[in-house]
Amino acid sequence: MSHYKHPTVLLLFACSLFFSACSREPSGDREFSIAFVAGAATDFWTYAEAGCRKADAELNNVSVTFKYTGDGASADQRRIVDDLLVTGIDGLVITPLDAVNQGPLVNMAAERIPVIITDSDIPGSNRICYIGTSNVDAGRQAGTLIKEVLPEGGRIMLFVGKTDAENAKERIQGLEDEINGTNIEILGIRTDDIDRVRAKANVNDVLVKYPDVSCLVGLWSYNGPAILNAVRDSGRLDQIPIVAFDEEEETINGVKDGHIYATIVQQPFEFGYQSVHLLAKILSGDMSAVPPSRQIIIPTRVIRQDQAEDFLKHIQSLRSSEP
Repeated sequence: MSHYKHPTVLLLFACSLFFSACSREPSGDREFSIAFVAGAATDFWTYAEAGCRKADAELNNVSVTFKYTGDGASADQRRIVDDLLVTGIDGLVITPLDAVNQGPLVNMAAERIPVIITDSDIPGSNRICYIGTSNVDAGRQAGTLIKEVLPEGGRIMLFVGKTDAENAKERIQGLEDEINGTNIEILGIRTDDIDRVRAKANVNDVLVKYPDVSCLVGLWSYNGPAILNAVRDSGRLDQIPIVAFDEEEETINGVKDGHIYATIVQQPFEFGYQSVHLLAKILSGDMSAVPPSRQIIIPTRVIRQDQAEDFLKHIQSLRSSEP
């Protein structure tokens, strides 16, 4: 029978386990191995990797391995986690790609080591903590931006990799809540399974099928560039407002040039940095940094044209910084 049937039991068991480990071997005498398993290789996750590098450099008793999911598929994530557990790691940070079906994977890993989830939570799983965005609030921010560009209402289309990912569901929920009662109509949601070619093809298809579309909204990091390039190719760059998410450089440049109205950025650098620091404390037997809610929310920001150049310099410095 699992020891992790209830969050309280999870925390108590984790405390006893790691305090016991510390009593056998002082944390200063041992280097803990932590793995961060991200999604597909995008600009977004390079910032998280940079955060992991900085934390790794600051902590004498931690060694961090950062893994990208090659094809952006949950099956590949499962293989990576299985391999890491066989090799031997002390702690895991994972960004689930399929919240509906990856709960058992998280619970399996949590039976053996402490697990932190970032970016897209799996509520009810046995992870010790979620570190990331309040995606409902981020969705509301997107809804506010859409109301700004469409004060009289209009027809919009949403684009995202997968609608069953928890972060996608919550962003859509927040967006819908914010535009409720307005004359803004959501035509539909186009998914691409984290395929950039398909993401752009989806936009091309919408531009043909809905020539009167009033605004295009990209909910995942690569959707912003996909929308921008498709609209540019169609010759309608200054005719259709674009609202995006995240800080891919092409997106920020699009905001700077006035072709994307605004983008809602997270802080993936902090996802990596804070996750590693928290796991280091847990592995040393200190659970005090885990809040009662078992959630640490990293605030989002709205980047508009007048902020884009300074923000671009900021993210470039984060990604290029060496420990």
